[in-house]
Amino acid sequence: MHYQWDFGILLHYAPLFWRGVVVTLAYTAGTILLGLVVGLLIGLGRLARSRLVNLPLVALIEVFRCTPLLVQLIWCYYALPVLLDIRLPAAVAATLVLALYTGAFYAEIFRAGILSIEAGQWDAARALGLRRWAMMRRVILPQAVRRMVPPFMNQSITQLKNTSLVSTIAVPDLLYQGTMVTADTYRPLEVYTTVAVIYFCLLFPATRFVQAYERRAA
Repeated sequence: MHYQWDFGILLHYAPLFWRGVVVTLAYTAGTILLGLVVGLLIGLGRLARSRLVNLPLVALIEVFRCTPLLVQLIWCYYALPVLLDIRLPAAVAATLVLALYTGAFYAEIFRAGILSIEAGQWDAARALGLRRWAMMRRVILPQAVRRMVPPFMNQSITQLKNTSLVSTIAVPDLLYQGTMVTADTYRPLEVYTTVAVIYFCLLFPATRFVQAYERRAA
């Protein structure tokens, strides 16, 4: 028995797919920006010599890097409200987890980028009499950022794919809308093929852009 493909039926659900794309891109952009702030703060904190500062930050990074993102989402949405006795909306839980998750990776990118700057640059900045923050802002970070951009961009592309997991807690992203369309049409093959194509159309240009930038930077 041969399966009869019918993509035409999905045209009626185009607004739902479009809405899902908008939500997906909004979560991607928003959590990347929040993750950059979190990552910068944690990354700079990791440069501190105090173990009292370093150890909690290392623990935070490893918790988010060494546990599956799906588990983090479910735990934050279902378990955290029980522990704190609060009601946590799905949108808030998804934003919080995605921002902290990507922030943990960004923190290590920040730290590695800063530490990659040659010792001579640090010495030259000190010889000019710059204080630590001025030295970081005017000498170290401008050089480090150039080295950080490729891994930042790769992690940001990964973040776009990670947003698909928020559908598990009923955030209406692209995959969640696909699930709703499947429940209404009973055409999972067409629906998830369409969802996959949309994700590809979003991710492929970004991937090519990163590759072109890396070649140009090299």
